[in-house]
Amino acid sequence: MFDMVPFGKRRDDAFGVLAKSLNDVFNDDFFAPIKSSTMSFRTDIRESEQAYLIEAELPGLKKEEIDIDYASPYLTIKAVRTEENAEENKEHQIVRRERRYGEYVRRFYVQDIAEEEIRASLKDGVLKLEVPKRQKMQGKRIEIQDGDSNSTGSQSE
Repeated sequence: MFDMVPFGKRRDDAFGVLAKSLNDVFNDDFFAPIKSSTMSFRTDIRESEQAYLIEAELPGLKKEEIDIDYASPYLTIKAVRTEENAEENKEHQIVRRERRYGEYVRRFYVQDIAEEEIRASLKDGVLKLEVPKRQKMQGKRIEIQDGDSNSTGSQSE
């Protein structure tokens, strides 16, 4: 990584060296295997008054390879890809073999939803989820009655 420093301002003070060292450590590819253990996928989320609408791009995956789970308050979409292609020549020797394995996971924080009414469909590599919101109870206005002479307080004559 290159640091841009204006001319005449190049100083190797202790703080600058420390900051550059930390910057280099955290931008190094050393952490790449940790970050890429699970992959993500693109989603579009819309909200209406009645529901959340989630569209997730999962091209090439079948519905049997996708798990949708709700454990309050997290909705989790998990897809596992296992794909193996092999090409053989006339003598049945493998000329090329390619494998792709991966786990795609997204978690969404949602609360006050009607979990038993969640609907999902998969078409053309797009998973569509309709997550209905739990309907809020309508409040009831309470009328205040006029006080009468038979109230619980004592009256003096």
